[in-house]
Amino acid sequence: MSQHIDPELVDNPKSDRVRRVAALAGRSARQKQGLFLAEGPQPVREALTIWLRQWEQELGPQPFPELDALFFDPAALERHPDVLALLDRMRGVLFNPETQLPSNARPFLREATPEALRAMGDAETSQGMLAVCRIPSVSTAREALDAQLEKVAQGTGQVAAMLRLQDPGNAGTIIRTADAAGAGAVVLSAGTVDPWSPKVVRSAAGSHFHVPIFTGIDAAELTETARAKGFQVLAADGRGEVQLAELATPAAPTLWLLGHEAHGLTHVERELADQRVAIPLFGAAESLNVATAATVCMYSTAMAQHALSAEAPASDAGESAPTA
Repeated sequence: MSQHIDPELVDNPKSDRVRRVAALAGRSARQKQGLFLAEGPQPVREALTIWLRQWEQELGPQPFPELDALFFDPAALERHPDVLALLDRMRGVLFNPETQLPSNARPFLREATPEALRAMGDAETSQGMLAVCRIPSVSTAREALDAQLEKVAQGTGQVAAMLRLQDPGNAGTIIRTADAAGAGAVVLSAGTVDPWSPKVVRSAAGSHFHVPIFTGIDAAELTETARAKGFQVLAADGRGEVQLAELATPAAPTLWLLGHEAHGLTHVERELADQRVAIPLFGAAESLNVATAATVCMYSTAMAQHALSAEAPASDAGESAPTA
């Protein structure tokens, strides 16, 4: 008896479909197709969650990447039951005859062999699942950035701006840190590494689906707009005249400027800031890696802001409490 083979199984590593997906490892293909690769269970989990939030929970459009296609090895899904559960929920919505979905809300779902997944992906070791996602159209829209800055300022938040950073690992780590610190946006100037490259996406570990990312933004325009909306603009600068612990308003809405790995911020970029802030070095190291410096700076701001918000209810309660 011959073995049954799924006619829709993606099993040819040299097929046109596999080649088109693999091409997304290159910047030109990403720009042409408006798509990027998100490999592994964590970004796949986040992509499915965003889809369900929009179409199952009907929360409307999200400013995050949308799932275009999902390729997976069933054996890999069995090792990640939470991802499998999300995929089953998606199928429940997709195949519900009463659900009315636009064509762009119907991702292409296919099982694939380990060989085909390795050919499609960019990682050295395939993790058995790979999502193709749409780069958000708002990522290059200045109006969308202005609206997001307004929202962040009202929430006493912060924004991280990468100016000419080149290392994908650093960029991904900063995006992940910004997400963890509760930042409202990450902004990348022209000349900075593409945040949708596979190495950046892997380093960010799913945070592309949590924090809005804006690219190709002019630093001078960014700082001018942010300052007009009530932000303080701080430059992370090892030669800064103010120590991080000495900031006068650490909890104010903050735009952090983060410079090139080797050369830091230029003189012009430093002059865009209200203050140039240095992190004290207590050991013999000459300097901190830019991603590490970004982590220290953003967490300093986040902790000051959270401490302020935690004090506010107690203060209000004290003012309204009856006197004896």
